[in-house]
Amino acid sequence: MLTDIHGIVLLDKPLGLSSAGAVARIKRLFEARKAGHTGSLDPLASGLLPICFGEATKFGAQLLEADKTYRVSVRLGERTPSADLETDVIEKRELQPFSRQQLQLALAAFPREYAQVPPMHSAIKQDGKPLYEYARAGVTRERAPRVIAIREMSLLDWRSPDMCFDVRCTKGTYIRVLAEDLAAQLGTIAHLVGLRRIGVAPFAAEQQWTFETLEAMSLEQRREVMLPVDAALTDWRRLDLPAGGVNAFRQGQAVSIPADLPGTVRIYAAGLGFLGLGAIGPAGRLVPLRLISSA
Repeated sequence: MLTDIHGIVLLDKPLGLSSAGAVARIKRLFEARKAGHTGSLDPLASGLLPICFGEATKFGAQLLEADKTYRVSVRLGERTPSADLETDVIEKRELQPFSRQQLQLALAAFPREYAQVPPMHSAIKQDGKPLYEYARAGVTRERAPRVIAIREMSLLDWRSPDMCFDVRCTKGTYIRVLAEDLAAQLGTIAHLVGLRRIGVAPFAAEQQWTFETLEAMSLEQRREVMLPVDAALTDWRRLDLPAGGVNAFRQGQAVSIPADLPGTVRIYAAGLGFLGLGAIGPAGRLVPLRLISSA
């Protein structure tokens, strides 16, 4: 029987499964009425896929907007149409004998903010069709570049022709395109041979759960591993709402609070815990943005 449960599970998504498929599978495991993921991972990528249940789905947008960290394996000197293992190699080039220092310098010199052109093998739609459908038909469409930011890049391993590095970047970054752009900076070509997401801010060091581990648990044990609804909001300032404003705030009304810095805050109340997100405006007015159900 499906029930209303509320919280977040940090799923370690396996290879070969879509994000939508992962949500469907975990909903069955948790017997949950409502669940959703927060930033899809391709079937060819594994790793951290936060799953929000119930009231936590209201705050999934914060995770969608968050920085992501990936462990990337790139094969230099080979190119595929999709820039990953989905398609066959169509071009090979002889590689110069790169040193680790050369690759470290290339990562350090890579632009930290640049306009990235989305790949043809992507789900972005044009004229009602995803780009990958055009790509599979041999058609190339114009794509508007998107400004993305690279926060950090660090080399982990180099065993020619494969290099492995970690990258932390803003949402919407296509790692396949990043791999090709990095290779171009090195004077060669490349494609992804492995991709694993290891962080979605603020989550990184917390335990992630595989389907195999979850399936070995009882339903009660599975639900015990859930993080609270507000676990994804720890980077936001906390505001404890005075008792006099709680009822009005929970009904969606703006309330007056002691003077505080403007901005978005997570709201708590004594005896009730987390209430939702609010925005502090001029003159100490707190406006509700997104509230958990008061039922």
